[in-house]
Amino acid sequence: MTSVSHDDVEPVTDHVHENSWSANLEQPEHGDDRSLVLAHAVDAVEKTAAGHHVNLVTHGDHGHPDGYLFDALDAEFGDSVDWEYVEQCGCGGHVTRVQVTA
Repeated sequence: MTSVSHDDVEPVTDHVHENSWSANLEQPEHGDDRSLVLAHAVDAVEKTAAGHHVNLVTHGDHGHPDGYLFDALDAEFGDSVDWEYVEQCGCGGHVTRVQVTA
């Protein structure tokens, strides 16, 4: 995996979502850099208003998100979010739904 400067990659969103939405973390840059996936996942959750959820669609190259994403969500957000694994996409990516509770 090559490392991509996070400053060189367009963020997944630029505003707070007052609705449920999906964050596409399957771009080639995400496949090359797991730390970018984690940074953009945290940003997506932070930009989701309480009472709504964001579907984090992670790149298949990193495998099932239980190996890297779930612990990161717990460490970053604790009890202020609930997350659940939804499914693997036909393209190989994975969907995790994160409900923002606080």
